[in-house]
Amino acid sequence: MTKSTTMNVHDAKTHLSRLLERVEAGEDVVIARAGKPVARLVPVGDRPQRRPGLAKGRLTEAFFEPLPADELAAWEK
Repeated sequence: MTKSTTMNVHDAKTHLSRLLERVEAGEDVVIARAGKPVARLVPVGDRPQRRPGLAKGRLTEAFFEPLPADELAAWEK
């Protein structure tokens, strides 16, 4: 299990270099604003490797059709 620490934005800005050292050591750091978590610092190496072609054969031709006007308008808001 990975150790996790929560820190407010001001402290994170003040101690960023130390936080990065902790993250490099394997710790997750959650940054919170007004007590609400908004971001997580994690080591870059923890990201799973992407596999091209993972969705091959799973998408129908309908996936590539233009969106209906009402749905397209909802995305443009």
